[in-house]
Amino acid sequence: MAIPYFKVKDVIRRHDVKVFSSNYALYGDMSERIMNTLAEFTPNLEFYSIDEAFINLKDLGVKDLTAYGRLIRKTITKNTGIPVSIGIARTKTLSKIANEFVKHNQKLNGVFDITNFPKMDALLAQVPVHEVWGIGGAFGRMLMARKILSAKDFRDASEFFIKDKMGIVGLRTKYELNGISAIKLEEISEPKKGIMSSRSFGRYVTDIREISEAVSQYVTRASEKLRSQNSNCQSLSVFVQTNIHKLKDMQHAEMKTITLPEPTNFTPELIKYAQHLLRKIYRRNYNYIKAGVILNNIIPQSPVQMNVFCGNRDHEKRNRIMKALDKINLTYGRDTLKPASAGFKQEWAMQRQHISNRFTTNWNELLTINLK
Repeated sequence: MAIPYFKVKDVIRRHDVKVFSSNYALYGDMSERIMNTLAEFTPNLEFYSIDEAFINLKDLGVKDLTAYGRLIRKTITKNTGIPVSIGIARTKTLSKIANEFVKHNQKLNGVFDITNFPKMDALLAQVPVHEVWGIGGAFGRMLMARKILSAKDFRDASEFFIKDKMGIVGLRTKYELNGISAIKLEEISEPKKGIMSSRSFGRYVTDIREISEAVSQYVTRASEKLRSQNSNCQSLSVFVQTNIHKLKDMQHAEMKTITLPEPTNFTPELIKYAQHLLRKIYRRNYNYIKAGVILNNIIPQSPVQMNVFCGNRDHEKRNRIMKALDKINLTYGRDTLKPASAGFKQEWAMQRQHISNRFTTNWNELLTINLK
């Protein structure tokens, strides 16, 4: 896992392994389709990650939860072609355990309801403590050193001990394993407090003009995300780095941050400040392999705290321009309109020779069927 392609290319050729490069547009669109399908079954829905969600079935009056889960699974497969696994339990932590269990047991047909499971002790005893949602590696090692080896051991451990060593977060996990809901469903996603956009280059880059294009592109992506949650940022960071694994090369990694005169999500202004920071940290004749931008100190888009020294800026006009830009790109495809400073050839971009078609978001890459 996470090994570079070039290190295993001989094995790939020998065993005829199919290779696919990352395809973020396709992943994002298919994820959205799955979430929209889930929303048809209940309004109580939390988008946990691109490939995971929690739904609350408590108030739906469903008598057979397993049958309902299979209906959800069948509908998602029909709508997207993607098989999913569904774990049903009284708490989010237990549902995660049920979900993981169903992935390794084909007899369950993708759905496992443990709300009234008679062998709960045996089930939890099979789950290593470090794999319990909310515990992780560091706490896991500490617990295993004290002979708390499984989810069952953790559930039965002293409340005083867990609160002392892990705080309220650990205590909530213990309650959840006991079937007491202590982690609420986040039906409204909290706005991100920081947004980063970064990619490794497809090759080493030494020319500041190419790095400048990349930084403009990353600002464009980050500001799109900022506007999608109706936010402004108050500070901006830019970083560059060389390949730390290439020890023979000169090494340089640096980041600089600037506090903006006014909170903003206006892409051209953010690009201007990002380019200013890049010029401060760039060094000639270094082989850069990565750059990125981070938007920090994020606040709601409205109201805007004006700066008397910035002159009379038309914030409403700026908002209209960005809304028009985002609408066009949403309708006709990403980067239909983009800043010229982001470049057009983008020869520095990540190499993805094995990328699959963006079947659902690009007219030119639609699946075609030849009937004879």
